[in-house]
Amino acid sequence: MMLLDLSPYAFKIGPIAVHWYGIFMAISFLVGTYYLYVKGKSRGIDEDFILNLAMLVILSGIIGARLMFVLTNYPEWFIKDPLQVVKIWEGGLSWHGALLGGFLSGWWYCRRNNVNPNEMADLTVMGLSFGYIIVRIGNIFNQEVLGRMTEFSFGRWPAQLVGSSIGLILLIRFLYLEKKNLKKGYQFWSFIWYHQLLRAVFEETVRDNPLYLVHYVNPRWGIGFLTMTQLMTPFILLFAYFMYKITSED
Repeated sequence: MMLLDLSPYAFKIGPIAVHWYGIFMAISFLVGTYYLYVKGKSRGIDEDFILNLAMLVILSGIIGARLMFVLTNYPEWFIKDPLQVVKIWEGGLSWHGALLGGFLSGWWYCRRNNVNPNEMADLTVMGLSFGYIIVRIGNIFNQEVLGRMTEFSFGRWPAQLVGSSIGLILLIRFLYLEKKNLKKGYQFWSFIWYHQLLRAVFEETVRDNPLYLVHYVNPRWGIGFLTMTQLMTPFILLFAYFMYKITSED
C-alpha cells in the first residue's frame, strides 16, 4: 500500500518532527512492557527485575534491528555516512535483528538473575504480536515495506496490511493458548516458528523485495520468490524447534 499524500509526520515543533512510525513503535513498547510487568508480578517475579529486563530488551532490540537493517541493505553507511546509521526515526529496522538483539540480552539477564528465560520470553509474545500489527501500519506512513504491482484493479499489494494480519492472527492465538497449561517456552518459540512461516509464505511472496537464487516473478499476480527471508526461513524454523526442545521444561 502506497499513499503518496500521506505524511510520515504526526506533528512538528520547530525543527523537531515526530513520526507516526515512532509513535506506533513507542505504543508497542508500552503495551509489551505493561503486559510483562503485570503478568510477571502475578507470578511472584521481582518488579525491579521485570522493569530492568524490559528496558534492556527494548534497547538491545532497537540496536539489533538497526544494525541488521543497515548491514543487510546499506553497509556502506558504516564508512561513508555513520550518522545515517542512527536515524531510526526515519524507519529502516530489521525484525530479525530486533529479535536477535532482544533475545540475546534478555536471555543473558535472566540467567544472571536465576530467572527462567523461557518463562519471561513467553510473556513477550503479547508485545511482539501487537508490535508487528501497528509497526506495519507505521510502514504505510513511511511508504516502505511495499507490495509488488499486480495487473488487478487494486494495483499494488498492501504488503503492510498482510503483515499486520499475521500479527493479529498470532495475537489471537497467543491469547487463546494463554488459558492452557503449556510448557514454559512454548508460547515464545511457537510464535517465532509460526510468524516466520506465515511471513515467508504470505507477506514476503507479495512484498517487493530483492530475489536471490531463484528469481521468479508473476507480474499478473504480483508474487515472487525467493527473498532473503524466504531463503532463511527453513533455518529459523529448525532453530526455533531445536531451542524449544532443548530449553523447555514441565
